Amino acid sequence: MAETKTVVKFGTDGWRGIIADDFTYANVRVAAAAIANYVLHHEDPTRGVCIAYDTRFGSRSFAHVVAEVLASAGIPVAFACEITPTPALSYAVRERKAAGGVMITSSHNPAEWNGVKYKASYGGSGKPSIMTAIESYLEKPLAKSAKPAAIEEVDFTTDYIAAIERFVDLKAIRASGYKFLIDDMYGAGRGVIAGIFTRAGIPFVEIRSELNPAFPGINPEPILPHIKATQAAVVAEKCDAGLITDGDADRIGAVDEHGNVVDAHKILAILSKWLLERKQWSGDLTRAFNTTKMIDRIASKYGRKLHEHGIGFKYVVELMLDGDILIGGEESGGVGISRHLPERDGMLNALLLANVMADEKKTLGQLVAALQQEFGEHQYGRIDMHINDDLKHAAIARAKAGPKEIAGMKVLRMETLDGIKFFLENPACAGKPNAAETWLLLRASGTEPLLRVYSESCSTESVARVLEAAREFVLQGATV
Repeated sequence: MAETKTVVKFGTDGWRGIIADDFTYANVRVAAAAIANYVLHHEDPTRGVCIAYDTRFGSRSFAHVVAEVLASAGIPVAFACEITPTPALSYAVRERKAAGGVMITSSHNPAEWNGVKYKASYGGSGKPSIMTAIESYLEKPLAKSAKPAAIEEVDFTTDYIAAIERFVDLKAIRASGYKFLIDDMYGAGRGVIAGIFTRAGIPFVEIRSELNPAFPGINPEPILPHIKATQAAVVAEKCDAGLITDGDADRIGAVDEHGNVVDAHKILAILSKWLLERKQWSGDLTRAFNTTKMIDRIASKYGRKLHEHGIGFKYVVELMLDGDILIGGEESGGVGISRHLPERDGMLNALLLANVMADEKKTLGQLVAALQQEFGEHQYGRIDMHINDDLKHAAIARAKAGPKEIAGMKVLRMETLDGIKFFLENPACAGKPNAAETWLLLRASGTEPLLRVYSESCSTESVARVLEAAREFVLQGATV
């Protein structure tokens, strides 16, 4: 009988799968063995590996399987004594000078998923070269040590919380009098910001903080439709902002005092402007190819270089490790500040939003309005098209051929850094002062039958028009 190959494949951060389908104890051991081999051959294994887990079904048990595999290979393990946010694990890896870290989480995915994330010794996602090296050890035998290493239970969260408390001005937030809604989305950030605010005397209401691995009615992703409860609670509780973290608390979402969603683009812009203007910290800015060009205008105003990169936080990490980067971000809510960690951190960014509100004496809605006034109105939209691979590939081929117009708008130019982006001549924006450029991006998933469509323009109406035209373009040739 032919040997069955496992389905483990390491992507940007690691590997994920559906629990009991492909995310099994056997496959977790395969992933753990590859990580162990990487540590043995490329790092100093005596420095040990930190292992933590989130609120998902079986996460602690899966984490313990990883710990056993690493310990059997002679690699000491510091094992989380409780549910731990991903940024807290990353912080622990760096501060303990560990060889690396493993996080059992599937981040913002639905409840039936789980995953294995790898964190490198610098306290952030493994660079592409590291992830490629780990993947090269899949299916390779792992030599067992004559003497297994120890597995020690450790608290990773307390020191991390102290670090982010030092990073922000809690006294200013308290003095502002603002009240906050905290939404943990049943994730690993549960109780962290609430605890910080309690100790600091800052008014807040916390929702979805109970432990429920089913994530009832939602995916733990801080975007619509999963944050309708946040919108309602902010208004009902008369809060000045809603601060949201995803399943493993490395991504940020927000809602203003009126219940309007403040997307990741506006969050990145608010934090960037504050760091440049208030803190006056050095460094360049980065943004992903599918992220708002308002960041370009902010960088230009303050005389900083803007690095545009591919989609995925791994590119931010590489830039942070190689040069002087102040802040970097991506469309999905991942924002990193290099003075803290080369890593996304939803909880720190939530606290920083509160800090900005306190310093500027503005609610979250007022901060967004001020941004739009100064840098021009930028509106954004995205649709995820779950289509078969034939249709997906055909749409990309037609896009590469270079259509002359989309949505009745002339195509001014194309860019192909990561997907296919069209810049459009939009008459609806012509009369607006400092209007945003209108652009459309088509990006096909390399691993699933999915095509993502992104657009930014000077109004929500223009974004809707461009997205609908893009949907029709993609579906040309589809059979009913």
